[in-house]
Amino acid sequence: MPQQWPAADIARTILEGFDDYREHFRRITDGARERFERAQWQEAQHASAARINLYEEKVSEVNGRLHQAFEPEVLLDVTFWPLVKSAYITLIDPRLDDELSETWYNSIFCGLFSHDLISDGCMFIHTTRPSLRAHERVAQTRLYRPEGALASMLKAIFADYCFDVAYADLDGDLRRLEGELRENLPDWVCKDPELRVELFSSVLYRNKGAYLVGRVFTLEEQWPLVIPLLHREGRGIQIDALITDEAEVSIIFSFTRSYFMVEVAVPAEFVGFLKRILPGKHIAELYTSIGFYKHGKSEFYRALINHLANTDDRFIMAPGVRGMVMSVFTLPGFTTVFKIIKDRFAPSKNVDRSTVIEKYRLVKSVDRVGRMADTQEFSDFRFPLAKFEPECLAELLEVAASTVELEGDTVLIRHCWTERRMTPLNLYLENANDHQVREALHDYGLAIKQLAAANIFPGDMLLKNFGVTRHGRVVFYDYDEICYLTEANFRKIPPPRYPEDEMASEPWYSIGPLDVFPEEFPPFLFADSGQRRLFSQLHGELYDADYWKSLQAAIRAGKIIDVFPYRRKARDD
Repeated sequence: MPQQWPAADIARTILEGFDDYREHFRRITDGARERFERAQWQEAQHASAARINLYEEKVSEVNGRLHQAFEPEVLLDVTFWPLVKSAYITLIDPRLDDELSETWYNSIFCGLFSHDLISDGCMFIHTTRPSLRAHERVAQTRLYRPEGALASMLKAIFADYCFDVAYADLDGDLRRLEGELRENLPDWVCKDPELRVELFSSVLYRNKGAYLVGRVFTLEEQWPLVIPLLHREGRGIQIDALITDEAEVSIIFSFTRSYFMVEVAVPAEFVGFLKRILPGKHIAELYTSIGFYKHGKSEFYRALINHLANTDDRFIMAPGVRGMVMSVFTLPGFTTVFKIIKDRFAPSKNVDRSTVIEKYRLVKSVDRVGRMADTQEFSDFRFPLAKFEPECLAELLEVAASTVELEGDTVLIRHCWTERRMTPLNLYLENANDHQVREALHDYGLAIKQLAAANIFPGDMLLKNFGVTRHGRVVFYDYDEICYLTEANFRKIPPPRYPEDEMASEPWYSIGPLDVFPEEFPPFLFADSGQRRLFSQLHGELYDADYWKSLQAAIRAGKIIDVFPYRRKARDD
């Protein structure tokens, strides 16, 4: 060992880089209020993408600084990194974002070393935080006590949550909110002298909305509480709804939506607060939902290895039609699918491996409008061989030998994505009753329309590429053919020149690589004639090229659509 091996200096350099990242993260996040007040919707989308890209940019900067400051024989000697980890733990102990700083350290380590060298001695595979927290931290919330006067309490809430833009009709909104609160809760709750409302002190922002988030509770029961706000340009801020249904609140924090912008001084406490009101959400999802997606990835991985260590669950191929580009496997007792790129694609797929990777990474930074599943990208997953069903492993080795390898009693997955598991829409429809079929096809059409309005064209819109969530929402999850809607060339099929044209095996018209003919959708999307007719009734405009062109024109004109993650009651706006 060098006489003065600089473990503390390396640890300090890593943490200084984390502070720089957190400061830039805060600047972007803090601008959300002003963007909301000024109705700067395009700037909000740009800020969201910039904040996602920020992490990798700052990790790269720190790794560059480390290479400049320390000799390779010191920096890249993995045997000394337990000392760096120990020095780093000492530095982060007093922090209020210490769990995020562990994930940051892991990212730096993985940028310097091969994944073959990952170990808990050198990095934080398991967190050190819970055992080291010496005191209870208090969540940053505001507590309100109605004491029988709901109207006065609501008025006090919105005196605290005010903006530089005035509320359009505060008195009217408050009367409506009081009615919704009484309607949503059992009669006895509003009369309970112990009734309380607790709200997180910072407002959450996303796309064109702002959200107050908290809970309504008594000594014995609680309900989540979300109050969405909208800025109607030229009219002021409108209080749009009051939501106390756990399923609806869960959808607002869904894995299919962009990440919230919210000032959070103590991330663990806020996530703990969210977990109390949304017990069905995993910690990983909650961290991800507020922009800490890298730490969400850490929490996901820890949950996965814990599940494998403590259950008899084994990997199987995911139910559904086998993909032409991706091979998908899952753990029956874990709500996730694992997707790997096949070595060879079906001849009909005009993409290569690098294009598929680019498409999947694109989904991370665009507005998913509740209709595309978020993904996490992983390299060099290692799983015990005994955790695979033989048929599953055999298929993976056959179709993706360059990605899946056997190393003795270990299976190495060199590259994969994870997504929330859903029921493929084609399988759902096979077992659905008439009402469920109608609801699913209606939502399938809405999913296509909302993606299009957000400038995303799915490309391959087959039913098998959409899933149904536990809340019954239809979500797109196969991204190898997506593109920006404005890149596609929507055309009507030209009339035949001669009667023989219609009988020919080849089209009588030229077809460019980005040409799309919506008239061809019905037989392509639906083998079942009844479903085809029903979908034509529900969303027949999707078969018209002019409909798609009108959306392209709106997008090019800078229009940002409203896609609400909650049910809205009828309003005059």
